[in-house]
Amino acid sequence: MRIYSIICTRNKDLNPITQKLVSKLSSVPSKVLLMVNQKSIFSGYKKAFDKVNPDDSDIFIMCHDDIEINNTPEEIVKYIGIANAEGYGFVGPAGTKLLGEDAVWWEQGRWKDGHHSGQVYHKDKDSPQFHQTYYGPVSKVVVLDGLFLAASAKTLRTVGLEKPKYLEGPWDFYDIHYTFSSYEKGLTNVTVPINIAHHSRGELVGRDGWNENRMAFIKTHKLPAEI
Repeated sequence: MRIYSIICTRNKDLNPITQKLVSKLSSVPSKVLLMVNQKSIFSGYKKAFDKVNPDDSDIFIMCHDDIEINNTPEEIVKYIGIANAEGYGFVGPAGTKLLGEDAVWWEQGRWKDGHHSGQVYHKDKDSPQFHQTYYGPVSKVVVLDGLFLAASAKTLRTVGLEKPKYLEGPWDFYDIHYTFSSYEKGLTNVTVPINIAHHSRGELVGRDGWNENRMAFIKTHKLPAEI
């Protein structure tokens, strides 16, 4: 089993956060594939995947460039290794056991009702402090958040990394599309205690591309979906 890490980033001159991330992922060890100035996150991930011609048992980490991973290399290998178990799809730090008709995985009402899973530490742009966002105990989930995803090459071939025709926007809802496709194909997605600190609140609701792709997703898939 080989491990690859794909990071889409805007600039070859990496900022300190991304440099630290590359160093951590290299220590796993994994081969880090930096995809700079891609036309879409779908094409960036697919180009990187195709470049290495992986074996089915190889594992890919696909993550944002503005995160810190606060686990040891041994812990990271242990948690992402679950993705190679028979019948498993994606693993990640946060997701939901119930994707509602609005297709918003972190929706507050379902969060209060105990449907969400995992945790992430978030940081506002101008704040020095990280704040824990605890969604719920680790568990099997329908979909996962895309700030950190891991899956075997076999799963990625099964799901397909190319942008589906029903999504017009190049950057948004890739995580829901990938992980829901895994769920639809009968694979098991799970949250794992990967300790992620995200240098962003990750708030996308006001962005046109996110809403356009969300509405396209709703029209294309049968919701709600629940574990």
